[in-house]
Amino acid sequence: MIAPARPFVALQALAGSAEGKAALAKALGEIEAAPEAPATLALLDEAWAAPRAAQCHVVGITGPPGVGKSTLVGALIARWRAAGKRVGVIAVDPSSRRSGGALLGDRTRLRTDPEDHAIFIRSMAARERLGGLAALTYPAAVLMRALFDVLVIETVGVGQSETEIAGVADTVLLCLQPGSGDSLQYMKAGIVEIPDIVAVTKGDLGDPARRTAADAAGALSLEAGGWNAPVLIVSAQTGAGLGDLVSALERHCALLAETGRLAEKRTEQAEVWLAATLRERFGSAGAARAEASPADRKASPFRRLGALASLLAKG
Repeated sequence: MIAPARPFVALQALAGSAEGKAALAKALGEIEAAPEAPATLALLDEAWAAPRAAQCHVVGITGPPGVGKSTLVGALIARWRAAGKRVGVIAVDPSSRRSGGALLGDRTRLRTDPEDHAIFIRSMAARERLGGLAALTYPAAVLMRALFDVLVIETVGVGQSETEIAGVADTVLLCLQPGSGDSLQYMKAGIVEIPDIVAVTKGDLGDPARRTAADAAGALSLEAGGWNAPVLIVSAQTGAGLGDLVSALERHCALLAETGRLAEKRTEQAEVWLAATLRERFGSAGAARAEASPADRKASPFRRLGALASLLAKG
């Protein structure tokens, strides 16, 4: 049971146990059911400030359906767990028209040990969102990044704009499939500006994988912030290239921390989420009024949401 006075402290104390997985599932359910309730905002406020959050690496994985994202995530989880890291996954799926819930349910596609309490997988329904993420992905990520060493966010991947992943992840991994034309399609869509790393999956196919990697490398020839996005050929089936992929993810994470870019990115993400939430609830006029109000960008966006919502509700 999570103590109401210090909900996150109680949740953190259970991390890595069966009771912890149940408590986290309950907390995420409460976030989805009542995202702006005082208890929810208090929980998220504490998670935002937790020291462990700054040590967690949030990896966003995007790409078209059928590219093998879930299979790759499963292979990466095995590598991270072998290194002793606790891993959380938010898998955003298309929505069922009948129930509104997650249609595919990545928990059924990811093969992990159910007795390993250092792994937690949560499926979320994208519903009406077109950016590859669910509306509550960001709050869920804030909570989970304070409890795990690595947090993976896998987007819905159904051909819509997938650029929202940059608004919640530290490192964006774009998956491309050999010989399917994905690389050219994504180049035209402008998504090549988003990834920090590109993985060409199903590398065991040989020449088609190498051609797709060459196409992608040509589109990603620009360096930004001291980082030149690598294009790697991987095979989740054989394990080829997975070591290089994990190393690239670790190097990018280290660069973000060393340059201070990680803190900057997360502050920017908080501002974008807060503005979008206020706009959704109070409209453009309400969001503009909130922007004009004095704000401490270092403060939790959830604490600010509560204060601003009260202010705007008064008119």
